Amino acid sequence: MIIRSATMDDAQALAVVHVRTWQETYRGEVPQDYLDHLDPSQRRDGWLRWLGSDNPPAGTLVLEHEADGVVGFVNVCPSRDPDTDPRLVGEIKAIYVLPEYWGHGAGRLLMKAGLQRLQEAGYREIVLWALETNGRARRFYEAGGWRADGSSKIDESRGFPLAEVRYRYNANI
Repeated sequence: MIIRSATMDDAQALAVVHVRTWQETYRGEVPQDYLDHLDPSQRRDGWLRWLGSDNPPAGTLVLEHEADGVVGFVNVCPSRDPDTDPRLVGEIKAIYVLPEYWGHGAGRLLMKAGLQRLQEAGYREIVLWALETNGRARRFYEAGGWRADGSSKIDESRGFPLAEVRYRYNANI
């Protein structure tokens, strides 16, 4: 498997990873009707816009399997939180891996690449947000040295509330 910067040609594959991972990860945590109506073809246009605007230190990296193509991605950017300085704090905006690759090191490879991209851009502190009820992801972050910092928020951008907690990573360690 290789990690590389995403290109416009990856938009459809990224949309598939995004949708399939949401449908598996958030089953029982978000309304099933919402998950059932997620459609990669609709997400593709969003990915085309996002990829067209990606530039370091922001950007999307993909994990590509020799036979299966794109199986995961990590998206990084300056922190978007109003209580952080985006010149000093980076953010892992999203990290997703197809369910069939869970538990095989794919997430660790992507996280390492995302952290490296942010560290190379000069960030020494990095944040990410996790769904409060997503125990699997939270255990993954904590095993990688991330710590919940006590901040939380409710995201209602999808028409239903999602409680999220913020994690921090000290890249100086």
